Amino acid sequence: MAGMTAEHEFPRGGSTLQDRMDRLLRRVRNVTLPLAGIALMGAMVMIFNYAPEEKTQGIVQKIFYVHVSSAWSSYLAFFVCFISSILYLLKRDRAWDLLALAGAEVGVIFCTAVLLSGPFWGKPIWGAWWTWDARLTSTLVLWLIFLGYLLLRPFVGEGERGARFAAVVGIVGFLDIPLVHLSVRWWRTLHPDPVVMNPEGPQLPPEMLQTLLVTLAAFTLLAVSFIAVRAELERLRDLATALRGRLRESRQ
Repeated sequence: MAGMTAEHEFPRGGSTLQDRMDRLLRRVRNVTLPLAGIALMGAMVMIFNYAPEEKTQGIVQKIFYVHVSSAWSSYLAFFVCFISSILYLLKRDRAWDLLALAGAEVGVIFCTAVLLSGPFWGKPIWGAWWTWDARLTSTLVLWLIFLGYLLLRPFVGEGERGARFAAVVGIVGFLDIPLVHLSVRWWRTLHPDPVVMNPEGPQLPPEMLQTLLVTLAAFTLLAVSFIAVRAELERLRDLATALRGRLRESRQ
């Protein structure tokens, strides 16, 4: 989405942060992508063949594993955007801006999955596709903030100015995540209390907990893979833009 400009010159040499990050992202992608594929297949088998059906909700409860894992993955991706945005404002290095953009885009994908899977789970249980529940509303606000982040970049302008504005939005947007996560404790909501690491609340049966953990691991690997690939693609776009600029200069 953001192209190469004078503020982001093509880095020369092999010692820049961008070069080191390129190598790191390739290594990460080469490891996490195959592991994500294996873990996803294992998670699907466990969801449909190992985890028991919940007595009250029936088979529709199995959306829970994807719903919760998508929410966690969106938090992780937005956290990458948050940290990278802070580092960009401190260092003004294009590498951090690319990573922040990748985190925001991947976070929006998983947050969209949360907002889509939730109604399919909630309709049979609550009798409504959507309610202005505190958890649902704060999640929708989170999605809108980071959607605005992605839309802001081309409108504000490419280069350092657009990256600065986007970084501020990425930092502010992440601050909504504690509100999303803690909303079920702070207000009365239709969402159930946490069922993992909550000694005072309901507990998942061992088979369900194991299935959830495997699904969480699979989605985490998938999110990390997506972030690495997306940052690499944006880096290649920068390189292509820089090469086109050099070709134009050489013809003049």
